[in-house]
Amino acid sequence: MLFSKNTKSASSNSTPSERISVSLKSLIDLAKLATRINLHHSENRSQQSGGYVSRFKGRGMEFDESRFYQPGDDIRSIDWRVTARTGKTHTKVFREERERPVFISVDNRKTMQFATRGVFKSVVATKLASLLAWAAEYHGDRIGGQTFSDAECRELKPQNGRHAVLRFLNALVSKTDVTFSKHESSAEISQHITLEQILARLTQHARPGSLVYIISDFRGINDAAEIHLSKLSRHCEVVLIFIYDPLETSLPVKGRYRFTDTVRDVVIDATDQQRLLNYQQRFEQRKRRLELLAKKRGLTFIQCSTLEDPLQCLR
Repeated sequence: MLFSKNTKSASSNSTPSERISVSLKSLIDLAKLATRINLHHSENRSQQSGGYVSRFKGRGMEFDESRFYQPGDDIRSIDWRVTARTGKTHTKVFREERERPVFISVDNRKTMQFATRGVFKSVVATKLASLLAWAAEYHGDRIGGQTFSDAECRELKPQNGRHAVLRFLNALVSKTDVTFSKHESSAEISQHITLEQILARLTQHARPGSLVYIISDFRGINDAAEIHLSKLSRHCEVVLIFIYDPLETSLPVKGRYRFTDTVRDVVIDATDQQRLLNYQQRFEQRKRRLELLAKKRGLTFIQCSTLEDPLQCLR
């Protein structure tokens, strides 16, 4: 839904169509800007220097540790000594010396098709994902991802090069006509997909050692979803990018406001302060929950509103 008042874009030159959708060409044009983005989030948090070897675990040259075997692990990496000693299957984990998989999950549910100011949440999410994909390509990393709506979830296996970025961008702007190889999956689900289900799929598709971005408004976050995020964070670096609209943080003081999705209209009377306060409290609780989870599990937490420049949010 789009708020009927104060609908100026973050860019004064944006047309109405650019506020609610994004073209493939505009995403391709972000390639040069993406060279300014640093993907070393763990190092930014700890203020330490060094390369990928200090953080990312994958199939490299230097042995790092043994951990419980996970579905999808290479059986050639099974640590037979530890397995025999403990009675439970363990696999060897190696430090990644050069490239790593960058896996970008993008929320395109109905709640993301919304803005009162700036551009739709979905537009912000798409531009953020595109910048990250180009930045990963610039740094020589493999790019893959996940896009999901209320009824569909798709994964793209990480691959190298510009072709991988273009394939991912195509998936972002197109809700159909995405081709999957035998290693990729497309799940058509008749019922409503929950965030919990999305994160469960993510833990299966993001391989150990990946840098995982989840771009969403995180509506539907619950205990089960947190468990999947915690599981993912054990073997991947996870970055949560929280998308929100300014109305969620600052409620209107007075007046009647009309919301529309071009089919239905809803009028909200700002004098009903209790109703609006409940709405704001739910937003604050969701945000606080994500912040606490990030702090507890060592995740990176980034916020970006519909009024902000996606590039600045990432920098």
